[in-house]
Amino acid sequence: MERYYQPEIECASREQILDWQNERLVKQVRHVWDNVPYYRKKMEEKKVTPSDIKGVDDLYKLPFLTKDDLREAYPYGLLAKPLRDCVRIQSTSGTTGRRVVAFYTQHDVDLWDECCARAIVAAGGTNEDVCHVCYGYGLFTGGPGLNGGSHKVGCLTLPMSSGNTDRQLQFMVDLGSTILCCTPSYAAYLAESIIERGLQDKIKLKAGIFGAEAWSEEMRQDIQKKLGIKAYDIYGLTEISGPGVSFECSEQTGMHINEDHFIAEIIDPDTGEVLPEGSKGELVFTSITKEAFPLLRYRTRDICVLSRKPCSCGRTHVKMSKPMGRSDDMLIIKGVNVFPSQIETVLMEQGYAANYQIIVDRVNNSDTLEVQVEMTPEMFSDKLSQVAEMEKQLVGALKSMLGILSKVTLVAPKTIQRSEGKAVRIIDKRKI
Repeated sequence: MERYYQPEIECASREQILDWQNERLVKQVRHVWDNVPYYRKKMEEKKVTPSDIKGVDDLYKLPFLTKDDLREAYPYGLLAKPLRDCVRIQSTSGTTGRRVVAFYTQHDVDLWDECCARAIVAAGGTNEDVCHVCYGYGLFTGGPGLNGGSHKVGCLTLPMSSGNTDRQLQFMVDLGSTILCCTPSYAAYLAESIIERGLQDKIKLKAGIFGAEAWSEEMRQDIQKKLGIKAYDIYGLTEISGPGVSFECSEQTGMHINEDHFIAEIIDPDTGEVLPEGSKGELVFTSITKEAFPLLRYRTRDICVLSRKPCSCGRTHVKMSKPMGRSDDMLIIKGVNVFPSQIETVLMEQGYAANYQIIVDRVNNSDTLEVQVEMTPEMFSDKLSQVAEMEKQLVGALKSMLGILSKVTLVAPKTIQRSEGKAVRIIDKRKI
């Protein structure tokens, strides 16, 4: 049983990691200065030149990049290589504005595959596994990223993409899938479908690698119980490369960042000040090995914490916590910051499945919050007469968590549309 593993990199000393980062950052800043006029102008406005950047300690001198910059520079403004050297693009969904397009050289694709391979190995993957990839393919990075990583490890790769659940389950049973890669909401949906069809004894899954949307620890435990697997988190952004920027190991206490390719910072989202290790703030990434689309100090808007506490898996790369929300799209309701993950935690603690929708509106100049929640089949059959009391109980639990009153509407099982991509959790009518 062979394992694709790079202990000389993933278990390197802090000194070696810093040496890599210092050398690669200096080279990358020069590469961007010479080839990306858009960012060179931002550096000039800050009165910074490549000679000012001698290593990671000088990173704070560089200007930030945001998604607004990517939209403004669309499509080629941040490209650092001639098109003849590029072999692929990936793109965001464009649900929050103009699409963001990221470019890749073959070298970029190879390094991305390597990062995803590390995630699969950290989940126990070897060349004897069957890797069932039902992230979306095409422009979305999920499918191509885990597909490439699976090939690198040597797994038998099932490029299922999303949708057609009957076919997913048929191949899962017939080909003996052992590692499932998809969004957590689709994993929960597959778990429901497996239980409904009585296929539990025919499923050979041992691990799942889930990302692309927020999910709570309670949802993790629910998926693990229903599928009989260990569920691992994976993190990435199209702008930086895709999934595999960081990933969980067997300890499941945060995601190791591939520090030989990415430098992570935590900043105050309001002031931009770099915060000390252990502080909660906005995650910022700098790509130090990408050729075609090398973003420096890209603001992810994800709120998290970095930690260098020793990990039992032996990996020495810094860990990031599961994102605790976002600095740009958290909900502000009646002046209170509300993260969907807080609502999900309450629902899971109360015994509900992770099928819900948050509806925010403004009535008579006052914000309203409604949470529509699916009952489980057992609740629907045994407790239908108690709906009013159950809704009242949830209202109280949500008020304790959020500090504001909400309306709770319990609906029948299967009422809320399932998602095979990113779950649509929030409908904010105030923006319509």
